[in-house]
Amino acid sequence: MKRYEQFAEEIAALIRSGVLAPGERIPSIRQASRRYGISPSTVFQAYYRLEHRGLIVARARSGYFVREQARRLFAEPGVAAQRADPADVAVSELAFSVLDSLRDSDTVPFGSAFPAPELFPLSHLAGSMTRGLRGLSAEAITTAMTDGHVDLRRQILLRYALNGLSPAPEELVVTHGAMEALNLGLQCVTRPGDLVAVEAPAFYACLQVLERLGLRAVEIPVHPRHGIDLEVLAERLATLPVRACWLMSHLQNPLGASLDDSAKRELYALLKRHQVPLLEDDAYAELHFGARPPRPVKAFDDEGLVMHCGSFSKCLAPGYRIGWMAAGRFAGAVSRLRLMTTISPSVPAQAAIADYLQRGGYDRHLRRLRLALESQQQAMLAAADRHFPADTRITRPAGGYFLWCEFPERVDSLALFRRALKAGVSLAPGPIFSATQGFGHCIRLSYGHPWTARSERAMATLGRLLADF
Repeated sequence: MKRYEQFAEEIAALIRSGVLAPGERIPSIRQASRRYGISPSTVFQAYYRLEHRGLIVARARSGYFVREQARRLFAEPGVAAQRADPADVAVSELAFSVLDSLRDSDTVPFGSAFPAPELFPLSHLAGSMTRGLRGLSAEAITTAMTDGHVDLRRQILLRYALNGLSPAPEELVVTHGAMEALNLGLQCVTRPGDLVAVEAPAFYACLQVLERLGLRAVEIPVHPRHGIDLEVLAERLATLPVRACWLMSHLQNPLGASLDDSAKRELYALLKRHQVPLLEDDAYAELHFGARPPRPVKAFDDEGLVMHCGSFSKCLAPGYRIGWMAAGRFAGAVSRLRLMTTISPSVPAQAAIADYLQRGGYDRHLRRLRLALESQQQAMLAAADRHFPADTRITRPAGGYFLWCEFPERVDSLALFRRALKAGVSLAPGPIFSATQGFGHCIRLSYGHPWTARSERAMATLGRLLADF
């Protein structure tokens, strides 16, 4: 072993034995160099190795700390039972009751759909807004309403290129967040009464769109790690007149599951064989914990069947509502439909994000955001270990900011939601993620906010409420 590897193992042993406790600050690089008689670069290499293993975490201007760890590894949640019949969708009232619970700032936001505002570079974005507005000509304000801000389009295409994709510029449509893109895409390829394949569990906003458009859901089970069940999807496509698929191939909400490259290739081949378009919701693409983001299904699309939808709402600028779609063969129809409905997303907001991206701070921000979310995930898992029942099953996604928790069937997640809300804690109950309001013993928790003593008390509260079942 090299010296930095030996030193890393020495620190790891102290962490495993409890000599260095979770949350405790470890010696700084300078202190460790003096104490152990090794060079600062050796200490840095060792700490980088420990950080990569998830044993320590760097905090800006504070040093390195032992990461919170759960003592036990939770079992994975089960895979949803298969359902053959298409289902009418009616989840909006329930979903809105959950969303309404988040308006009270005194409520612990474990049910939140967004990370904490303090994790975003809002002051830098404000400066970019000023510069962006100053640089907008009168002509650009109107031309950008049709095609999107030219510099923003260039930056989005550059992000694609960095991940090995090269969608044609003419297929890029800038939208009011990813949700408008997904809405427009679905409207272009379906009519009321049509069948749409969705995940089970699925993102509740997806189900709300199906409900609004009068579409019927064909639920496809999702494995908590490996993603959608391709065998079931193949059977449904062969036996039912499915007109479109709406899927998250990476960091699926609410499970956090991701398909690997071979599964994505197989998924695309299946859709291509049946000529079924895919709405690929990739809103969490930048929130991966690994070194590089996985490639989307769009990377295998050679016929323009995939409408790949992204957004800055979850990773940079939530309130700016800027998203996009690489719409493939449907770009013209999507663009025209957007002009017929909302005309254009905010041009000043587009200019602000374009200015921010051009200044080169985006990747630094993303690295900090990912580290914060990974640390917060570990803290929530450790708290669940301390407070939740022994037979709890919890996902451990490789990114994003959600945990899916499965409890014994005696737990009623809607009753838990109501009781937790009275105690000042929000959560997202399982039935809002199902076209048939299944998953009644499951909840989704967000670790998107910095972990505090208040967060710990909220987990203890949930643990006591769970014990009542």
